[in-house]
Amino acid sequence: MQPHYRLRERLLALWPWLPLWLLLALLAIFAHGPMPMHSTRTLGVAWDMWQHGSWIVPMLNGVPYSDKAPLLYWLFFAGWAVGGVGDLWPRLLLVLIGAAQLVLVQALARRLFPQRPWIARSAPWMLGALTYAFLFDLQILYDGLLAVWVLLALLALAPGLRREAPRMGLFALALGLGLLTKGPVMLLHVGLVWLLGPLWQPWARAHRVAWYGRGVLAVLAGTVILLAWVLPAAWLGGPVYREMLLFRQTAGRVVDAFAHARPFWWYLPLLPLLLFPFSLWPRAWSALVCLGRPFEPGQRFLLAWLLPVFVAFSLVSGKQAYYPLPELGGLVLLLAFALARQRERHPERERLARLGPWPLALFCLLLALLLFALPALSARGDLAHDYALRALAVHSAGFGVVFLVLAGALLLRGRGELRRIAVAGLLGVVAANALFTQTLWRDYDLRRISRLLAQAQARGTPVANIGVYEGQYHFLGRLRQPVAELLDGAKLGRWLAAHPQGWVLAYPDRLDAAARLHALYAQRFRGVWVVIWPAHVLADVRAGRTPSPASGPALVVPGAADAVPH
Repeated sequence: MQPHYRLRERLLALWPWLPLWLLLALLAIFAHGPMPMHSTRTLGVAWDMWQHGSWIVPMLNGVPYSDKAPLLYWLFFAGWAVGGVGDLWPRLLLVLIGAAQLVLVQALARRLFPQRPWIARSAPWMLGALTYAFLFDLQILYDGLLAVWVLLALLALAPGLRREAPRMGLFALALGLGLLTKGPVMLLHVGLVWLLGPLWQPWARAHRVAWYGRGVLAVLAGTVILLAWVLPAAWLGGPVYREMLLFRQTAGRVVDAFAHARPFWWYLPLLPLLLFPFSLWPRAWSALVCLGRPFEPGQRFLLAWLLPVFVAFSLVSGKQAYYPLPELGGLVLLLAFALARQRERHPERERLARLGPWPLALFCLLLALLLFALPALSARGDLAHDYALRALAVHSAGFGVVFLVLAGALLLRGRGELRRIAVAGLLGVVAANALFTQTLWRDYDLRRISRLLAQAQARGTPVANIGVYEGQYHFLGRLRQPVAELLDGAKLGRWLAAHPQGWVLAYPDRLDAAARLHALYAQRFRGVWVVIWPAHVLADVRAGRTPSPASGPALVVPGAADAVPH
């Protein structure tokens, strides 16, 4: 086949799922601002590095930040160097990263199942429609980029039609970039499937010495890429940063997690959530249950990848729902393979309505009915005091129509069932994101308070935060001075005495009218309030004195509840 024909065929294979996904992802990611705390913290680290010129050592709030490696920040800097600092480029970058995952999954499907082109056509639809993955890709975080390097590394190991031998140079490069994205966890994602190579790779079975010898060299080369950053960063960051970077961030999470500790079985009940909307498709579960021998090469590859990684992540003490996101590509490939084999073995099942997407249609119908009923429910009894419910009720009926239409579309008979589920899943999650933007986003938007803090710092007013500061104001306000962390009463007392003209950020559950008189600023934030108190007011309260009102009127930004008429 001529190269231009091959290129034309590859471009046609991207139609129409890639343009559709890009359009919906752009609509969703630009619907509202960066989400606290994940996105604002990631951007805060990048901003702190940028303003301090710290290109090697990540920083947050003026001190070295050891939680993550720097590759994502470097990609931000590449865009900022051209177009200036802002959140436009990071968001565009995240959308491109998500699209790259879909393209790589399709390429991996071609490698693993060359005789079943339906799998390569279907896998991007399935991966792009996973609700949790789509929503998480809207977060400015590291795991989407990590998934790209995981898929690229596995693509380098997988045999092709013209070449069975692995491309260990590409494997080493992908491994190194993954290590620079999120550290040693990259080895967990791809190292186990490489170690099990003779079980699924014919070339590895016939050339075990070369497979493991070249693989060890590739792992060493990837490690060298990481060490090229780690060694200067550990030297420049100082002894505390060095200890955190080299020991606590890896060993602490594996053996006895200092954060996100979960039981062994924690990931198992999460699988239906991670695979939604396909977890409500009986045909998918029927195909997986019936999946068995004979084990084909592509199937063995997926099992050698997914099962050890799932067990390994279950054994690791620290767990988060997004840690196995790089494996979602493998899960949809396994599901697509199971569906393809089901169609080959039992073509008559294609006509059984009970295997259609009726549970998903029922879910959409119930959701539509709930949205239609919200205005009435929010005005009754105790529910009338739930500000989130009242906010949602303002626009719920219109979105109820959307989910009602989706339910009807899912019940249509005929071919293209998988694509209808995928499109319905994508449109549903974009609609849910739009509903959140119009109703509850105000309670998450920290742009106004961040600008006020920046103005205060520009005037020389010191700012402190009661509790751990997650960097949520740093990028949004382009803060140039650290925010002091007041983690206990003793630190609070000393800071108030030293900075009587300062501002203190607090997060009370409630804020009555009397307290608002003494606040410089207040807004609802994620179910609580975020308040700026003058330092002298808190000093008076701690001393048992009646505080004087704040100088100037209090600036209170309404939350979702206040935006809804009583």
